[in-house]
Amino acid sequence: MGFLWTVVELLLALILIALFGLVSAIIFEASRRRHNHAHVEAPAIFEDPNSLKQVPCPHISDPAEKYISLIIPAFNEEHRLPGALEETMNYLQQRAAKDKSFSYEVVIVDDGSTDGTKRVAFDFVRKYTVDNVRVILLGTNHGKGEAIRKGMLHSRGELLLMLDADGATKVNDLEKLESQIHAFARKESQPGDSAASNSSFRISDIPMAAFGSRAHLEEKALATRKWYRNFLMKGFHLVVLLTAGSGIRDTQCGFKMFTRAAARKLFKNIRLKRWCFDVELVFLCKWFDIKMLEISVNWSEIPGSKVNPLSIPNMLWELALMSVGYRTRMWTDIYQKNGGHVGYCFTAIVVNASDWDREYMLGTKA
Repeated sequence: MGFLWTVVELLLALILIALFGLVSAIIFEASRRRHNHAHVEAPAIFEDPNSLKQVPCPHISDPAEKYISLIIPAFNEEHRLPGALEETMNYLQQRAAKDKSFSYEVVIVDDGSTDGTKRVAFDFVRKYTVDNVRVILLGTNHGKGEAIRKGMLHSRGELLLMLDADGATKVNDLEKLESQIHAFARKESQPGDSAASNSSFRISDIPMAAFGSRAHLEEKALATRKWYRNFLMKGFHLVVLLTAGSGIRDTQCGFKMFTRAAARKLFKNIRLKRWCFDVELVFLCKWFDIKMLEISVNWSEIPGSKVNPLSIPNMLWELALMSVGYRTRMWTDIYQKNGGHVGYCFTAIVVNASDWDREYMLGTKA
């Protein structure tokens, strides 16, 4: 009996030590990321693969040069990316042909792919020119959230849309988000408002976010989606509700649109880099009092998803970091204005003219 009690006491001690270690690790990492939003880099450099000339890219703090930017994060997407890009470019070109005032760019962010993703991306740059399609290569894998953050910070649009590389949501659904943003902006800028009386007023000046949603498809999805994805979805919704509060039913849909004013605030401050960055976006929208809209979009599950049971620990880890970071107010040192810490960004480029292989290594010094 005494031996049994000794084993129980030892197990309890190990559990307490493990819990103490986990809590300490969470607090340490949350503290380490306290200023992790201070990635306001000087302009990076894009290279035109046709002329090999360097093209300076603007920053989110600069005035908009395009009507809309589409940011596509990609990690090992050489098979799914071409179809999604063809569909996207066809839509954008057709719309530009009908409306001469419509201008666009597609920013592909290669998140450290080890397959032919960057080759596919540069093929589209050569086909559609560097003014319409641009590529950012992160060199190593940082996570979807970091890839989108990088793309948002170096985009030129009044409106900025993030969408997945698999084409799960049809690109023309952006019109649903776009029309709702415009409708709310018109409502907010009634005659007599200072914004409306200002001749330089643009849609980009009103901080707003439109979240594409698959909530209306939930019942059908439960019947057709793999069991672990249903488990992830239900459990994740509960944890999100406890962490970020109510407001958006589907935080994880990869189809979201932001005005430039909203993107400037959100993506200068976001700290999470992987699956749960969407949840932090909801939290930051509430923090900055940015209007959020949730709009139903068409969505279909495409084979090859990166979400799997091993994603659960990472999701829980990031949600724990976020909860500790904001509840202890370690993460409340945020950018309220357009400015921020001045930093420097460099891009190292290795060009092999035979296969157009490029290695970009992006770094910052704040």
